[in-house]
Amino acid sequence: MLVFWKARLVLLAVPKTGSSAYESALAPHASMTVLDPPELKHAPVYRYNRFFRPMFEKMGTPDMELMAVIREPVSWLGSWYRYRQRGFLDGKPTSTRGISFDDFVEAYTRGERPPFANVGSQAKFVEPRPNGTGVSQLFRYENQASIIAFLEDRLGVTLDLPRENVSPRGDLVLSPELEAKLRRKCAADFDIWERAQG
Repeated sequence: MLVFWKARLVLLAVPKTGSSAYESALAPHASMTVLDPPELKHAPVYRYNRFFRPMFEKMGTPDMELMAVIREPVSWLGSWYRYRQRGFLDGKPTSTRGISFDDFVEAYTRGERPPFANVGSQAKFVEPRPNGTGVSQLFRYENQASIIAFLEDRLGVTLDLPRENVSPRGDLVLSPELEAKLRRKCAADFDIWERAQG
């Protein structure tokens, strides 16, 4: 999570949406960078609302605007799947080594997800709170030009994004039946991506 105090902007770090690259490029311009623990670095709206918003209000800035980037849901799950193929997870319950992408997605669509498929939800990440706290600047990961243009304009900087934390390549073709099931079970994730700025 990056906080730009003068610009009244908070960039929430949705996992698997290029947040590490934006962090590298923008950290020198940020008033606050939250890098650890992962639960705060990747604080969703509900956690921001609980921990950070009250602190900012006490400092006299209740009107911080929230920004987030979300990714097309199949691509987002593909990034998680590939990331969890890395060697450092071998033998751990979160590893996807030896599991097909179809099996990973099928497990993700279950009510009780096994550890290797328990990766959360982008829709839940950006879900507004009852007090009105929510993301007002929501961008699609696939439209980097719009994200960069918004940040350059808002922050008065020129961005050169590095490639960071790139997952290994892998076969990410879903069977049509499984993709239909994913779209049905996780409709909120597809809906929020459709409504993001493309």
